[in-house]
Amino acid sequence: MSTAPTGINTENVTAWLCQRVPHAAPPLSFELITGGASNLTFRVADQLGNRWVLRRPPTGHVLASAHDMAREHRIIAALADTSVPVPPTFGLCQDESVNGADFYLMGFVDGQIVFNYADGNAYPEALRPKLRDSLVDTLADLHAIDPATVGLGDLGRTEDYCGRQLRRWKRQIDEGSDRALPLFQELHAALTDSVPPQQGAGIVHGDFRLDNCMASSEGTIAAVLDWELCTLGDVLADLAGVVMWWGDDENAQGRLADVPTRADGFGSSDEVIARYASRSDRDLTNLPWYVAFQHWRLAAISEGVRFRYAHGAMGDQEGTADEDARIGIDYLLNSAETWLGQS
Repeated sequence: MSTAPTGINTENVTAWLCQRVPHAAPPLSFELITGGASNLTFRVADQLGNRWVLRRPPTGHVLASAHDMAREHRIIAALADTSVPVPPTFGLCQDESVNGADFYLMGFVDGQIVFNYADGNAYPEALRPKLRDSLVDTLADLHAIDPATVGLGDLGRTEDYCGRQLRRWKRQIDEGSDRALPLFQELHAALTDSVPPQQGAGIVHGDFRLDNCMASSEGTIAAVLDWELCTLGDVLADLAGVVMWWGDDENAQGRLADVPTRADGFGSSDEVIARYASRSDRDLTNLPWYVAFQHWRLAAISEGVRFRYAHGAMGDQEGTADEDARIGIDYLLNSAETWLGQS
């Protein structure tokens, strides 16, 4: 049996998988696709060329609530029969004696992750507008789903989504930073005082952007991935996140300057907004507020990662600290201030 990477008990996982996928032909091979401080994703293959994907929490000391495999599995399974493309699921294991932590298995979806500018530039230019529209249509389709009709009505609290997010991320900085961030605090107060009325409640992906999806060779979204932040609430936060990550700002820093959609052919975030508006009946008048909120939120996330990295709290993930932390905090806060001024 082949050697497995850290995070996989080859013998136990093989036995578990073969019980749920009778046509699997062991021995199985396991290859880490994504790691770091987020959930670990492995490509699994058997001797006949069948492929699956296994997701589990990072190794080491982690908060179970931050890496809830059952929640992720539940969301993907619930969306299986909707217009939102997700991988098929094959099972959830919550017996930690099998692999040291909960994990779930899903089908392998053919396609590619268009992760950075180089990937975007390599994607066929003629298909880039089509991929953009498919991305936006997928988001609009997700937001149009009534959570209760797919069994997700109790996934989380629905009211005051942005208010709860503002309190959560301010608390993280108050308790998890070693420096004063006056503009962060000022923006928190300004954002809190001007939260737009929430237009109903839908399924919020939480980190929806092109590189968290699988793109097909035909210019469509083949699967939406990375559901670990998914909850219920104000779906316009998702659209604002797409706008933030689109790459329109020529002064962007770090990962925000290396996004795939900066490549010619993907168009501007204005086209993203117009496409969404054509597919949704939600009022987008206050969208600049949400974009400001997303920049502020990313600043909080980045500062938290910077603090943990600086104090050696990343454990065995220290060498792969989230690249979002390389985005300048000052840039994000100044951008938030600019967008808030437009709201």
